[in-house]
Parts: sequence; structure tokens; C-alpha cells
Amino acid sequence: MTRQIIHTGQAPAAVGPYSQAVRVGNLVYTAGQIGLDPATGKLQAGLEAQTRQVMANLRAVLEAAGASLGSVVKTTIFLTDMGDFAAVNAIYGEFFPDAPPARSTVAVAALPLGALVEIEVVALAEA
Repeated sequence: MTRQIIHTGQAPAAVGPYSQAVRVGNLVYTAGQIGLDPATGKLQAGLEAQTRQVMANLRAVLEAAGASLGSVVKTTIFLTDMGDFAAVNAIYGEFFPDAPPARSTVAVAALPLGALVEIEVVALAEA
């Protein structure tokens, strides 16, 4: 199987030496996305806006890889404050209303660029 590097201008460019996603066969592994607006390169203000932007960024990367939010099988959420869990969970649930993927949520000391939330996913792509 070959590794296919995924890149789209509809999501923020990588802020380091990594790819937005890598596809191997039908599996897509995304890098963690934070709430950067791809048009401005600026971090959205506030937890809710960042979470929605994260999900929009993930959607764009997945679509570029031939997948979708509906094909996500596993997510990992990173929070700088576990007290934000309920707010992030509510927004996250809007994007996965039926048969949500498996998920882990962890608290971290800090995230790139001062982000409050970061999410990475594994998804199945079209053959």
C-alpha cells in the first residue's frame, strides 16, 4: 500500500513538519486540528468558535481525502481545561448525531498557538 499525503487549502496549512492527513488504503489519519481560520490564519476567539472551526477544518481535510465526518471511526479530543468538556461535547455531538465514532478525551498542559481544543480523527475513505 502507498501513503498518500493529503493537503487542502480549505483547512489551515500545517504549522510544522507534518501533513494535514495521510491516507493509506481506505484509512485516513488526520493531524490534530485546532481552531485556525484557513482564510486568515488566525485562531478563533473562544472555546465554542474554536470547536466549530476545528470541526470545519476536519471536514475539509476528510473531504480532500475522499472521506467525511460520517465515515469517522475514532476521534481523540485534547482539551487544555477538562472543565470545557461539556461545552465541547455538545458541539461535537452536533457533528456526530447518529452512531458517533469511538472517542478518547484527554487534558493537556497546552496546545499549539494557545488553542483551547484540538481534535484528530481516523476515518474510512471511499475505495
